[in-house]
Amino acid sequence: MELHQIRYFLALARSLNFTRAAEMCNVTQPALTKAVQKLELELGGVLIHRERQLTQLTDLGKLVLPMLERAYVAAESVHTLAIDFQRKEIAPLKIALASCVSASIIEAPLVEIARFMPGLQVELIEEEPAALSELLLDGAVNAAISGNEFGELPLRIDHWNLFEERFLVLMPKESMLAEFSSLPVDVLAKATWLEHVGCDGADPPWQDLFPPEVEPRVGHRGRRLAHLQHMVAAGLGLMLWPEHAPHLPSLVARPIASDPLKRNIQLLAVAGRRYSPALEALVKIARVHDWRSSFPIAERPAVAADCRARGDSPDEDARLATA
Repeated sequence: MELHQIRYFLALARSLNFTRAAEMCNVTQPALTKAVQKLELELGGVLIHRERQLTQLTDLGKLVLPMLERAYVAAESVHTLAIDFQRKEIAPLKIALASCVSASIIEAPLVEIARFMPGLQVELIEEEPAALSELLLDGAVNAAISGNEFGELPLRIDHWNLFEERFLVLMPKESMLAEFSSLPVDVLAKATWLEHVGCDGADPPWQDLFPPEVEPRVGHRGRRLAHLQHMVAAGLGLMLWPEHAPHLPSLVARPIASDPLKRNIQLLAVAGRRYSPALEALVKIARVHDWRSSFPIAERPAVAADCRARGDSPDEDARLATA
């Protein structure tokens, strides 16, 4: 079955006249008749009742007409898409984000790409970090964004460091710890924590934050940052929070004293593979973009808790700060 045979049959089904159908298809009537006969032979039955004054579809013709219409439209759509892709009028870009990376971070780069590539078509998926390399190598995604906590990448995966970020501590605004400008580790050791699971160790290990003899008290767990922050808002505990990620207005994120927990966020792509126009644009923009400009603006906490931790008075601390 060839596409032109379907096109001729559809024209004949609309006009019910061989002469007009041939004119619509810009072919001779014998050529159209021959093509329809071949289609009937392939389908094993007559599609058109050929009468001198009245031409009608047979029952088989009526049955296959909707399916042939869909097949023809689909084939034409594929052809149009291919042409648009070659002209860069359609630029698909599929990006996988590690489950410990917020999609908010790529908003600005995507805005920049879309500005000069109107046909950009982005698809975002979230996956566990261990699955990203396989998705890239299989061609299921064009690029991935992840942390650098997962050891060595396969040799076929190129990677570019985009920015370094701290892990902060997320808590409700009304929490007493929200009054600290930075949180001492000994204070955090007494807290109840929410644990981000399913990220294959992407969150910094607890032993990098607490001394070996301290076992953090984990009260609740979850697989998504978006879900966990609602548990924090419910007062179920504190959690480590990526510095780049926005959070609920009812929460605040405070740094840990001396910033012991940091990581690099990386862009990943397959080495040696020809880049699509959209992927090439992403890589170029990602390498020059000011990523920290997309970070949430930090709030200034009250000074009272820090003063109490040092044994000072708030008034004295304020006086020293303005001296």
